[in-house]
Amino acid sequence: MNAHDNMKKYYLMIGLFLLCFPLNSCSAQQKSTDKIVLGAEQIDKYLPLLQNKKVGLLVNHTSYVNQTHLVDTLLSLGIRVEKIFAPEHGFRGNQGNGELVKDDRDEKTGLRVISLYGKNKKASPEQLAGLDAVIYDIQDVGARFYTYISSMHYMMEACAENDVQFIILDRPNPNGHYVDGPVLQPGFESFVGMHPIPIVYGMTAGELAQMILGEQWLSTKKTLNIEIIPLQNWTHDLGYSLPIAPSPNLPNDQAINLYPSLCLFEGTKISLGRGTPDPFQVYGYPGDSSLGTFSFQPVSMPGYSLHPPHENSICYGTDLRSAPRLTSINLSYLIDMYQKTPEGFFNSFFSKLAGNNQLEEQIKAGQTESEIKQSWAKELDDFKTKRLNYLLYP
Repeated sequence: MNAHDNMKKYYLMIGLFLLCFPLNSCSAQQKSTDKIVLGAEQIDKYLPLLQNKKVGLLVNHTSYVNQTHLVDTLLSLGIRVEKIFAPEHGFRGNQGNGELVKDDRDEKTGLRVISLYGKNKKASPEQLAGLDAVIYDIQDVGARFYTYISSMHYMMEACAENDVQFIILDRPNPNGHYVDGPVLQPGFESFVGMHPIPIVYGMTAGELAQMILGEQWLSTKKTLNIEIIPLQNWTHDLGYSLPIAPSPNLPNDQAINLYPSLCLFEGTKISLGRGTPDPFQVYGYPGDSSLGTFSFQPVSMPGYSLHPPHENSICYGTDLRSAPRLTSINLSYLIDMYQKTPEGFFNSFFSKLAGNNQLEEQIKAGQTESEIKQSWAKELDDFKTKRLNYLLYP
């Protein structure tokens, strides 16, 4: 038998081995091809919970069942939807960051829309009066300072206090594949950080709701009647491309992946691309190319970003549109820009986003990314252990 025949025999043996004993990675890849089934798509599981009940919805523009909004789906099935509660960015998702969301009436259905962003962040007893259940169905991105989870918290609290059932139709977390960042410290609670969790907490809305209840973070002693419709065929390691942008300034998967790292710039003088086609994918500051070879010019964009930082100024910095997928928070962006332009770098919002006042002082003191991350490692490990008690998905 010559060398060529030996090689053919070798490959034949390898092929037979793989057929009989497939590699784990191949098996996992096969599983990942199964279609992810959203909570909202499992109508047969939650429709019986709504029969003969008056229902409120905490939803927005991402709340779709296949090609139809959840509101229209439920109405077509004869469910008595009484009113809609709207989070930041509004029911139709066309309000920019921080813009006032007003009470309104939905043109298509005629339903009353109650804003939960602004002075009224928690549904009142009057607003919940007559309701038997409230459904929460909003696509989140898994960062502590993304305010949809704060709206969920307040609605959980209000429903418990008013004996209204709370139903979560779970959706994937596109940043659910890792856990990182400082854990929010007591005294730094705000609407952009209500829970003692890290910036990236690696949980779906359903999983986080279980933690909120299990750790007794609601301010009421009353028991919440909660039902979670879990996802099918989704795991934390499985990527998920959002079919609808979750808010005006997170237009694509790259922005969503970079968001936990770049949002910290909101507490500084640096522009993170609001008022450009690429928010949360670029960052910079007015000056010259010593700040970075990439440049952009923020402009006012109604519905996306009105009067963004450094409006109409040329900003120099960094283009991350083609950066690889992050599996941890990247502090190098922040540290680099501070070192290049330290004067007046931080503002009072930074500590709310960080969840402490330590991170600002560490950067000012010249600590490296590794040193900073080591300082939060113990609390992060403790959170990861606690988190395991509430996971619905592997």
